[in-house]
Amino acid sequence: MIKTLTIGGGVVGRKAFASSADLDDKEQTLEVLADGVYALTAEGDPNVGAIEGEDFLVCFEAMATPVAAREWLAKLREHTDKPVRYLVLSHYHAVRVLGAAAFDAEVIVAHENTRALVAERGLEDWESEFARMPRLAKAADTVPGLTWPTLTFSDRLTIDLGGDRGDLVLQHCGRGHTEGDIVAWLPKHRILFAGDLVEAEAALYTGDAFHRDWASSTLDRIKAFGAEALVGGRGAVSHGRDAVDAAVEQTRDFLRIMIREVGAVHHGGGTLKEAFERTRAALAPRYGRWPIFEHCLPFDVSRLWDELSGIERPVIWTAERDREVWALLQD
Repeated sequence: MIKTLTIGGGVVGRKAFASSADLDDKEQTLEVLADGVYALTAEGDPNVGAIEGEDFLVCFEAMATPVAAREWLAKLREHTDKPVRYLVLSHYHAVRVLGAAAFDAEVIVAHENTRALVAERGLEDWESEFARMPRLAKAADTVPGLTWPTLTFSDRLTIDLGGDRGDLVLQHCGRGHTEGDIVAWLPKHRILFAGDLVEAEAALYTGDAFHRDWASSTLDRIKAFGAEALVGGRGAVSHGRDAVDAAVEQTRDFLRIMIREVGAVHHGGGTLKEAFERTRAALAPRYGRWPIFEHCLPFDVSRLWDELSGIERPVIWTAERDREVWALLQD
């Protein structure tokens, strides 16, 4: 679905559905954050990471397809040939999990709510996300099926990395980006892999979120780690306590602006379209040029409107519903 914008009779721009027109490759950067700790970032595309144990690897996130995951693993293999014992999934979204087959992991770890969400809406999310972001769905026909966690937990899970490498702590900090997000914390190095609960100079996707929990207690718990390096879901790695705190607070600010602006229209008896336009105007000066801002905002506002209307759990996004919301708010 394409929108043509006309001013004074002339065509001045076109707005494609979600990220369907974003087809340019992004430059990937592999950073070694500490001995045996790796992060791959890509100009606002989803980030991934890996942590070496004494004789095994823990990989964090799985990319969207096995082909995309193998490209990441090829870069990682320039540094280590240890086998992947654990594949940790921060949440259930397709672009994070459907490349899992490439890892040959002994154990796939996620929160118990994530496994339930895969069962409830995994197929719909797969179709929805690949239509929204076709560039990320590299060789989509290589995905063998849904990714099912083989080990789940509710609050906290600790992996002994062996030798003098310390522990890797997986923790559920509360509802946020989804109801099953987890983070991965390395106390020895004070490095946090935050998944999509924190973004560093990348817009938030909140279409499956619990905005009020996320903006308050969940981010409070993340900030309380006192991380000195943070790998968010998108954007560059944040280095140093000040930069980490800034990334957390930028995420909180985005959420609070949304809650304030959508809430004002909702409370005043306005429409979803009015809420979208008011929220976009409030966010755009600071966040409008950040990756996936235009893509995400219709879905973000729609979910928050539902939440303020008393719809506790996010409505399932289907490819058809995606297009309907986009047509209502972006066209």
